[in-house]
Amino acid sequence: MSDADGVRYVGFWKRAAAGVLDLILVMFVVVPVTVYVFGDGWTNARGVLGFVVNWVPLGAAIIAFWVMKGATPGKLAISAVVVDAQTHAPVDFWQALTRYVGYFISTIPLFAGLAWIGFDARKQGWHDKMARTVVIYRPR
Repeated sequence: MSDADGVRYVGFWKRAAAGVLDLILVMFVVVPVTVYVFGDGWTNARGVLGFVVNWVPLGAAIIAFWVMKGATPGKLAISAVVVDAQTHAPVDFWQALTRYVGYFISTIPLFAGLAWIGFDARKQGWHDKMARTVVIYRPR
């Protein structure tokens, strides 16, 4: 799907594939750290320490990738970038933070906010709408 400026939006299935790749990469980092911190009870990593170990570094890394590279490794693999919806400029820290928090909101009602990508004209999920971002194929 393209708009009048020739920008090509990345659709649901490509973004889902990028997300799976990111998830696999994250597991190689998060699981060993969680096992180191929690030992055999790593699947019970709850509470504040569980949140800090599992979500804070992950969120910081994702936000850093969006701000510094324009995409996570999964999106880079499919030649996609996250940009401002109006200007197509790189996202700033606040947009990236809003987008990350928006992921959680997008998943709460049966992943409806992520599924919305498949129906939206600019392929925006709820997290994209909240942060005023779009995911486009990297211009050549």
